[in-house]
Amino acid sequence: MPTANSSASEEAVTAALLVIGSKILSGRTRDQNVGYIAEYLTAVGSGDITADCVAKAFGVPIDTDPRALAILHEWVKTTGAEMNEARMRMTRIPEGAELILNKVSGAPGFWIGNVIVMAGVPSIMQAMLDEVAPKLKIGIPMLSETVRADAREGNIGMQLGEIAKANPGVAIGSYPFFDPQHGPNTNVVLRARDAQKLAQAKREVEEMLERVRRAQ
Repeated sequence: MPTANSSASEEAVTAALLVIGSKILSGRTRDQNVGYIAEYLTAVGSGDITADCVAKAFGVPIDTDPRALAILHEWVKTTGAEMNEARMRMTRIPEGAELILNKVSGAPGFWIGNVIVMAGVPSIMQAMLDEVAPKLKIGIPMLSETVRADAREGNIGMQLGEIAKANPGVAIGSYPFFDPQHGPNTNVVLRARDAQKLAQAKREVEEMLERVRRAQ
């Protein structure tokens, strides 16, 4: 990622964004930071090289894919849109990748190895996900329990950490929120694939919260 001391040049500058955290992965918190950062960096000259990077990671060449080109030509013919340089770039697919159909805007995504590349526009991505989902391997479902803490996140963080260490098969996250009637509060979310382990961790959290509330 470019630094403040980098000098301007003709060189193509790129950046990578990585979003981590159980709050994001659980779907309970929606990330807004990537969109802001992406727009910000686009204004200073970053580019999208996703397909090229994926091809390089898998050690395969990338070029215009005849299947993708045919799909896009048909979409352009049907919609009357222009086949410009930007759309042509969308037909570049790593060798050996499976195409992901795009019923919204034509240009397909692709699936290679354990990497699935879809469009960034939400409506298009959602349509692509509908195409991909039936082909995904399904594992043991993740179970979830939510406990209202009636306490500030800062007052229970250490205790939750101790419970998490004692229950390695359970993911425990805290989600602060503001209750208009009672002020700052926290939801504790527990996730596990084993129902008994989940129930045990939930009991420990509830007992800990009761002790915290009594001490206040």
